[in-house]
Amino acid sequence: MKAPPRVGTTGELEFKVDASQTVHFVEEGMPPVLGTPWLVSFLEAAARAVLAPLLEAGESSVGVEIEVQHLAPTPPGHRVRCVARVAAVDGPRVAFHVEAWDECELIARGFHRRHLVNAFRFTRAVGKKTKGAVP
Repeated sequence: MKAPPRVGTTGELEFKVDASQTVHFVEEGMPPVLGTPWLVSFLEAAARAVLAPLLEAGESSVGVEIEVQHLAPTPPGHRVRCVARVAAVDGPRVAFHVEAWDECELIARGFHRRHLVNAFRFTRAVGKKTKGAVP
């Protein structure tokens, strides 16, 4: 890592909810809304945006912990802004406070931790678990 991120540094990501990112309830009368797995993915992307410019060649970061409260529904067509703010740095571990807002209100808040990894070693470890193991 070129330099560790500073506590308070933020990363943001905005997106417009489309039908492919919604959950469709089995119960009749429930409208489609942004699914929690999609929301979590975008919150993680906001955290990656903080770390990306600080990584050396061959480095990456992986999510290792997430705790998110999905507080309010967001229908398709609405815009969402995800914010990840560095809360603590401990060597290769970086903790974030995360929040998401739609056009009307706070829709999520929580905590996310990422760990810096060597991309080659990570790829090799994954390869050992697949048929085409990486030497």
